[in-house]
Amino acid sequence: MFNISDLFQWERFVTPSIIKLFFWLAIVIIVLFGLSGLAAAVQMIAASPGVGAIMVATTLLGVVVGILFARIAAEFVLIVFRINEHLGAIRNRGEM
Repeated sequence: MFNISDLFQWERFVTPSIIKLFFWLAIVIIVLFGLSGLAAAVQMIAASPGVGAIMVATTLLGVVVGILFARIAAEFVLIVFRINEHLGAIRNRGEM
């Protein structure tokens, strides 16, 4: 996992350890914005049912797209670090 001593040593990257925390934080923020959008859509349904229904659909679609984008962004960061690890292993094999 992650130790405080890792902050002061450069043998290992910290980002792969904490990217999952940032991913879940992004998910919580996306869901909170989605709930806010749904509350606004329910209020709009009282005034105009058609517009409110469209707002509900776009809010749900926005939440799904936001979660998908957060996952893709987190995986991209992890892939970059994994590529670095694999290149290091290839370099070490060549030095033997």
